[in-house]
Amino acid sequence: MKPYQNHYDLLDKRVEGLLSRMTLDEKIAQLGGVWGMELLDNRRFSPEKARTLIKDGIGQVNRVGVGTTLEPQEIAEYANSTQKYLLENTRLAIPALIHEECLNGFAAKGATVFPQAIGMASSWDIGLIQRIGEVIRKQMKAVGLHQGLAPVLDIAREPRWGRIEETYGEDPYLVARLGIAYVQGLQGQHIKDGIIATLKHFAGYGKPEGGLNHAPADITTRMLKEVYLYPFIKAIKEAGAFSIMNGYHEVDGVPCAASKELLTQILRKEWGFEGTVVSDYYAVSLLKTFHCIATDFTEAAKLAMTAGIDIELPKHECYSNEFKKEIEKGEFKISIVNRAVRRVLKTKFLAGLFERPYVKVPIGEKIFDLPEQRILAREAACKSIVLLKNRDNLLPLDKNLKTIAVIGPNADDPRNQMGDYTYAAHVSMIGMTAHSLNCRFSEQDLLPDQLTVPVVSILQGVRATVSPGCSVLYAKGCELGKDSGKDFKEALKVAMAADVVILVVGGKSGLTTECTCGEMRDRVDLNLPDAQDALIRAVYNTGKPVILVIVDGRPVTLGWIANEIPAIIEAWLPGEEGGNAVADIIFGDCNPSAKLPVSFPYSVGQLPVYYGVKPSGGKSQFWGDYVDSCTGPLYEFGYGLSYTTFDYKDLAIKPQKIDKRGKVMIEAGITNTGKVEGEEIAQLYINDVVASITRPVKQLKGFQRVSLKPGQTERVQFELPVEELGYYDKNMRYIVEPGVFKVMVGRSSQDIALEGQFEVEA
Repeated sequence: MKPYQNHYDLLDKRVEGLLSRMTLDEKIAQLGGVWGMELLDNRRFSPEKARTLIKDGIGQVNRVGVGTTLEPQEIAEYANSTQKYLLENTRLAIPALIHEECLNGFAAKGATVFPQAIGMASSWDIGLIQRIGEVIRKQMKAVGLHQGLAPVLDIAREPRWGRIEETYGEDPYLVARLGIAYVQGLQGQHIKDGIIATLKHFAGYGKPEGGLNHAPADITTRMLKEVYLYPFIKAIKEAGAFSIMNGYHEVDGVPCAASKELLTQILRKEWGFEGTVVSDYYAVSLLKTFHCIATDFTEAAKLAMTAGIDIELPKHECYSNEFKKEIEKGEFKISIVNRAVRRVLKTKFLAGLFERPYVKVPIGEKIFDLPEQRILAREAACKSIVLLKNRDNLLPLDKNLKTIAVIGPNADDPRNQMGDYTYAAHVSMIGMTAHSLNCRFSEQDLLPDQLTVPVVSILQGVRATVSPGCSVLYAKGCELGKDSGKDFKEALKVAMAADVVILVVGGKSGLTTECTCGEMRDRVDLNLPDAQDALIRAVYNTGKPVILVIVDGRPVTLGWIANEIPAIIEAWLPGEEGGNAVADIIFGDCNPSAKLPVSFPYSVGQLPVYYGVKPSGGKSQFWGDYVDSCTGPLYEFGYGLSYTTFDYKDLAIKPQKIDKRGKVMIEAGITNTGKVEGEEIAQLYINDVVASITRPVKQLKGFQRVSLKPGQTERVQFELPVEELGYYDKNMRYIVEPGVFKVMVGRSSQDIALEGQFEVEA
């Protein structure tokens, strides 16, 4: 046993003992990664390739799920083979951290596909998010992985941006609470038994100019600290997140991958973060090729490592041999290199890699997509589906209707229920990467849109739910973006024969050019494609009742549809159990409870649209609205209907006066005044009535989900620490200012039922 392998020694002693033995080549090897596919030959780990690619060790092995297209059992064997090679064939026997994407499920064959993040956020259910994280942890851990590249904590206030679907929405408090829950589920109680969470994208990535991916983010320093950094510090301080990933964009002229202010001053010195910072893929080289602040890759490496990027992903492109020569010549401080290596080694020791480098093989057959995991996926999908409109209580439908028509391009396309970071959406991009790396994959491995778990389409869900005597007719109607007169005729024929029409529209999420949302798929408008709009109008004109189901990753501007269609459901990208969940909502087996985590604009001309505007924002002086439109949202943040109704009463605020070190307890009674059981999400908003710096008109500071039977009343309680009322003053000091604070409790950011106030004393 080498001295640093003695797990009884103190952590720092082990780190320094190992660091002192390392050559410069071995140090640099720890500061980068290798594509998992690069170490494969005929779908098996290749010692020959390893002798070239990881001869000095390696920091990380990347994308061993979708990135290798291996089956779960094969991933486990591959992980063990990789670690065995490192332990037996490299001088210092340092194991590798192995990572994969896991935004809404482990991105690997056979792994459970939960609703996309924007859908999970619509649940406002902290416990649900933690349970999802726990399933992802168990699946990743079972096949030998150590790190997941999630959650995304970007505040999304630009719905044209394709990656809005990967976020938890527009509000920093909601994003923080859900992010904390996900990290706790993924990492578990002890990181040796968990998966390292990677908070991304640090920071301000969700507000790009023009909604364009990688574009600069026009964010002031105060806004950056109060809004865009808030979820990150909470996930670090309260959940103990172990890793951070930078954003691709720039803030005030400085790309995040080169921002010493973000990655060292704020993250390390102010917050005390001790984990690792990994670059987003190719973010270091983009300092030269995209941002044009480095003359070559070596200068890019210097900028990134000085700023605080410990590990370059996906591979050694800038942290390379040329960079090594600069270090050897004294052109770059070895102390900065050692700093990064220390952090990597510390993480590997804490994760227990030296004690437990291998995973049990065979892993067995009952690991992925178990019945209980599918039940959770269905629950998550049900809680993610937002009922936007239900005129004349058209919903829920009677299962005993004679005939139902299911129409639309997303009605029977399970692939289009998947988010952009699922296996099905990512495999095409992996094929492009494999080609660029000269890695061989069979055509079968790289088939686009592969569904490696059973996915229930909405048509299938409806057919499985209705009574045996109900006839369910189907017509596609049109393609996602193309009109077809022949298909229209069939759709209208089906609609005319039915008692009611379920019309399923939307887009396709992914990273390739045929996709309409997802990473790199930004849009200039948010409307449904013309063909789908025409289909909806044609079906509506038949006079049959229409239920519109939107399957898409971003808010949609609905135009005439919002006024005329009687029932509208936002299903987002609901995952493998999406069809069953949509049917559960439509037929009343599940009472909708989801609330919007983002505001829906009437048109893109309003953007940005979000609830937490400043007193002078969200209106035009002095008539309020635009000449040609209102300024408010079509559907506001926190909005969502139910099949029952809830009454709010008896607001209590204690104490009425408090100093800066205490907490305020806020309570309200909620009664189910309808005829069916339902869940309500009560929301607490705060406003600083008079402040020395302009403050938002509303800020979410609490939410509670409560389940009530008809006539039942329960009191919800919010605990509000006074420190949550603070902000950065004129001198950029975080303060809690004395004064009166308005309390608002209600059903959404606009539907406020109860109001009160308390005072913070000097």
